[in-house]
Amino acid sequence: MDTTVTAKKKWWAGGYSPFNVSYGKLMMWYFLLSDAFTFGALLISYGTVRFSSLSWPDPNDVFHSFPFMGDANLPLVFVSLMTFILIMSSVTMVLAVHAGHHRDRKAVIKWLIWTIIGGAAFLGCQAWEWTHLYHSGAWWGLNPFANADGTVATNSNFTDFFFTITGFHGLHVTSGVILNIVILLNVLNGTYEKRGHYEMVEKVGLYWHFVDLVWVFVFTCFYLL
Repeated sequence: MDTTVTAKKKWWAGGYSPFNVSYGKLMMWYFLLSDAFTFGALLISYGTVRFSSLSWPDPNDVFHSFPFMGDANLPLVFVSLMTFILIMSSVTMVLAVHAGHHRDRKAVIKWLIWTIIGGAAFLGCQAWEWTHLYHSGAWWGLNPFANADGTVATNSNFTDFFFTITGFHGLHVTSGVILNIVILLNVLNGTYEKRGHYEMVEKVGLYWHFVDLVWVFVFTCFYLL
């Protein structure tokens, strides 16, 4: 009986989380859940229009260019490179979080720098892709691509959804790069050493992994289907 009372006091008397997780990480999970609903709504809307349309542009025809390769026909090669870069940045983020758990300051700095470089490289690739599509005549309200059946495109649903959803995701990647830079500066200043833990690295890591996971769905919807 005494053991039960002690256990209840430990978790419910105040100052303790019944979920055995810090307040900051719990709030990050709530935020990511709400953000997942937003991305889910956008992708469901896209899927509804995509599969209710009689014709749709073929991704192999739309995304076949590669920087400095001229008119070479390389379907989905560039976006595959973009995806690889983002996935590798998720790996370096895992290593930064792991180093934080061991309070290895130098390793945290190294892996955060690589994560920032990966995020910036992905954004650079996305900027090139947008610029290339823009010069090809594609933009919000403009769809110059022929449908997969060879007919002339009659609506701009594809480009409207593409630029909106990939732009929204790019905004998240930009926010993640900025957050990682802030965290890196704090690590360099010894902020987390003074606190005795690197939990902020882990919280930003959750956000970064979420951004990477969302890209998997975006990649599947726009580039593979």
